[in-house]
Amino acid sequence: MRMDEVRQAWNELPLATLDEVLQGRVPLIIAPHPDDESLGCGGLIAQCCAAGIPPHVVILTDGCHSHPGSVTHPPERLRNLREQEARDALLLLGLPHGHSWFMGLMDSDVPSAGPSFQFAARRIAGICENHDCKVIITTWRHDPHCDHEAAATLGEHVAVREGIALLSYPVWGWTLPDDQVVDEPQPRGWRLDISSEIDLKQQAIATHATQYGGVVLDDPEGFTLPDGLLDIFRRPVETFLVS
Repeated sequence: MRMDEVRQAWNELPLATLDEVLQGRVPLIIAPHPDDESLGCGGLIAQCCAAGIPPHVVILTDGCHSHPGSVTHPPERLRNLREQEARDALLLLGLPHGHSWFMGLMDSDVPSAGPSFQFAARRIAGICENHDCKVIITTWRHDPHCDHEAAATLGEHVAVREGIALLSYPVWGWTLPDDQVVDEPQPRGWRLDISSEIDLKQQAIATHATQYGGVVLDDPEGFTLPDGLLDIFRRPVETFLVS
């Protein structure tokens, strides 16, 4: 399908409640980087917490390569700062202590195969088993970033291994060119109504201040969240696809 057709289909998915999306299952959310959890799932996380079924959130990478040219924020400092931003964002969304997991994988180098992949998969499977998570929610497999693609592969592998459901959420997929063709069937899933949580979600996204360009000032080539992407996540819905 062409991406303009895919996005149109996403925007026409039925509006749903949290109960319709989760069907009573405790979710485990996989975020490739600190901030993806707030961008793609902030409303869902807040709704789950308010409903007394807090999810478990796994953040795969340390995020330390977002500003590789910075002297003031070398990798170790940036790693610690981005983890704290994610913790603060999740706290804002209502996530209790003990429900977030930082795997510390190298930014831009999440494995898709081999021993490191198997180790990461076992850790995620263990969280699912220990906390009775029955649905994995991870990034869309065509998101144009290597870590997002690897997160999708990990999520699918663990879901098959554990015999549990799999949903996905697009992040950078919203920005793919209209004429790009992806190997994707007709999308199925839901748009979760987060109109009551949108302000809280925006506060959580803003907590990732290092990604806005006003914290790390000595790396002009460093990453900054683009306005076009942020506009998408100001909408009062979140998209969850049946994988």
